[in-house]
Amino acid sequence: MGQEIELKLEVPAKTLGKLKRSLRRNGQALDKELVSVYFDTAKHKLRRHGLSLRVRRIGDRRVQTVKAKGRSAFGLFERQEWETPIRSDTPDLRAARRTPLGGLLSKKLAHALRPVFETRVHRTVLPLTPNGSRCELTLDHGDVRAGRKSAPIDEVELELKRGRPADLFSAARDLAKGVPANLAARSKADRGYDLLTGRPIAAVRAPEIALDQRMSTGEAFHAIALGCLFHVAANHPAVRARDCEGVHQMRVGLRRLRAAMAVFSDLLDDPDTARLKRELKWISGELAPARDLDVYVRGSISPLRHSLPDERALDALEKHLDVRRTRAFARAQHAVESARYRAMLLDALGWIENGRWRTTGDELIAALRRRAVTAFARDELARRSRKVGRRAGKLAKLDPRRRHKLRIAVKKLRYAAQFFAGLYEGRKARKRLGGFERRLKTLQSCLGALNDIRVHRELAEDLVGHHDARRAFAVGLVAGREQTQARFAGESAVRAAERFARVRPFWN
Repeated sequence: MGQEIELKLEVPAKTLGKLKRSLRRNGQALDKELVSVYFDTAKHKLRRHGLSLRVRRIGDRRVQTVKAKGRSAFGLFERQEWETPIRSDTPDLRAARRTPLGGLLSKKLAHALRPVFETRVHRTVLPLTPNGSRCELTLDHGDVRAGRKSAPIDEVELELKRGRPADLFSAARDLAKGVPANLAARSKADRGYDLLTGRPIAAVRAPEIALDQRMSTGEAFHAIALGCLFHVAANHPAVRARDCEGVHQMRVGLRRLRAAMAVFSDLLDDPDTARLKRELKWISGELAPARDLDVYVRGSISPLRHSLPDERALDALEKHLDVRRTRAFARAQHAVESARYRAMLLDALGWIENGRWRTTGDELIAALRRRAVTAFARDELARRSRKVGRRAGKLAKLDPRRRHKLRIAVKKLRYAAQFFAGLYEGRKARKRLGGFERRLKTLQSCLGALNDIRVHRELAEDLVGHHDARRAFAVGLVAGREQTQARFAGESAVRAAERFARVRPFWN
């Protein structure tokens, strides 16, 4: 078994060709024609277990490969793989016994396996030696095919053969300066399954983060941060397609990553972290107008339209908002297609894998990295829960500014509970965790509704400022409806805070 240390980037087909011609002048290239057939059951049992099985034809040779996503990598950086030369075009399951596939092997599985899709790729491989490390640059151009359906493959892959991971990221940054290369969150197998199932470009929700009680605090943060970054990167296609849920999910991924940085802040006191925080805040700000306008239209205008279908003032407001929303989604699309965004993702991944928080010899940070995550999670959850409880107990008396701070604290506590959920497997702990999350979610939803109304008030001031009488009247209708909602949401938030104050901790 080998642990791949690799970085995969997606590039436009035209750019890939130019890059290939440029690099050929700088080093000896090796060209290959690869045909890889992927096998699974009709119900995709291997896929459901996070595995892929392929047989690759390279000239007269046949190589069988079993791949499994690393415990915390989500396919972004490290993957486990087991390669075996075989003699035929069909899998040799005996050769897979000592891989993660071995636990699934049975006569029933053997009979059920069948080809599900294939990739045909022209591969160009070039050696690189950044700062003395030995890396391999691979350029793949081809397609993935499932029956009559196909989709293009244009990828650049950097693999560390020997040396430091930091040098791999240095090479990736240099490459990205010259070509529009995006961090790829999908493997070729992912593309094949998406094609097979007809899955369109769609928003991707946060993945489950697998922690276990043997982890150190540093290992846990590494897993959590990678999961959050995957959540961001995986929604890039949906944001480019101006999908409203894609914008929302990317913003959630960014908030989760920033929340993780807050939870583990004692590990992260360095200039690189501060710089990354600024970049995360920047892209969040670029996405915010699209999300805010979408919530305003869907949550406030559309319901009012159902009750007042003939109100012409709403027509004028909707027409104006459609223009603004289109511009806001174009702004979000432009942001994720920018060189700044691409650099941010690479820098974030480099920081997660090889940042100062992970390499420094500072004794205090090193001790915290080594600390058992169970102890860290217990203390962090207890501290944040007490903080939320104190503020929530005074919710009815809080002004908007302090209520906003409470909402942020609730959100961070909820993310922290989700991050650490995998550490609590006992029946009693899981039951308490479920009750904790439900009450916290209710409180967050109530406070979120109040915040949306506050944001809409600010938006309304801007809309009315254009001195359009019909639009101003429509904004007034929306504001009146939301004023009633605000009273209800405020009362609901106070009740939710009271219920949360009685919840039992699950981390003891």
